Amino acid sequence: MSFSDVEKRQSTDSDAAYEQPTGFSTGAYNVGDDNSSANEHGVHRVFTAGDNDEYVVIGRRKFLKDDLFQAFGGTLNPGLAPPSEHKFANPAPLGLSGFALTTFVLSMIKAKAQGLTIPNVVVGPAMFYGGIVQVIAGVWELALENTFGGTALCSYGGFWMSFSALYIPWFGIVDAYKDDQDQLGNAVGIYLLGWAIFTYGLSVCTMKSTLMFFALYFLLGTTFLLLAIGSITDNFGVNRAGGVLGIIVAFIAWYNAFAGLANKRNSYVQCKAIPLPNNDWHFGRMVHHRR
Repeated sequence: MSFSDVEKRQSTDSDAAYEQPTGFSTGAYNVGDDNSSANEHGVHRVFTAGDNDEYVVIGRRKFLKDDLFQAFGGTLNPGLAPPSEHKFANPAPLGLSGFALTTFVLSMIKAKAQGLTIPNVVVGPAMFYGGIVQVIAGVWELALENTFGGTALCSYGGFWMSFSALYIPWFGIVDAYKDDQDQLGNAVGIYLLGWAIFTYGLSVCTMKSTLMFFALYFLLGTTFLLLAIGSITDNFGVNRAGGVLGIIVAFIAWYNAFAGLANKRNSYVQCKAIPLPNNDWHFGRMVHHRR
């Protein structure tokens, strides 16, 4: 799905999207196992309805399947979602761009490009572009009711600001370990390992989205893991491998950002999403099982 499709759907009258068509039966809401009721954990069933399964029923709300946002890296939307009630621009490209540039700069240094060994140049991008700007984009995502996008962008914005604090003497983090540098390496490794675990968790939430969307989080988690191992073991090869993989992750993030920016009105080049097994496949199996 291109970004132009997203814009088109955002401009659609939401009341018309939810209007019940003539002849559509709502008996499934009230009969038998009561599909609309929540289970003991407060989770509503999601299923399709209509003569051609053109509707998706989420709890007690019914949506035309074509009016739901599809999984798309350019909007940081990992699955089918109703359109937001708020009419804001798409903040995902801004957040992804801030993340991508900061990741690119640090990863080039980790990969020892041009013989660089002093990483302090990353403090500026990490604090402002990858940090503050990315957090602002994440809050914007939350306003658009995109929980995944808001969680991801705010979290990685916080990561970059906290990471930059390692290189700012005012925080005193490095000075606290000046008598035992091995502890510093282990502490940073544990810190990066925590981010690897978190990122792999996010990647699980993108397994029904698109190839480049899933690749972004899975490879980012692997980058964090390599850098964590490299920091704990002080292994040059592992650190460099983490840097090289981080460069790849940066370009994938830029790709997803470009996918959210480019459309038929502003570019001759657009990104074609490659979908992974998604909710349509899941719904099809559910309907077949119900029949």
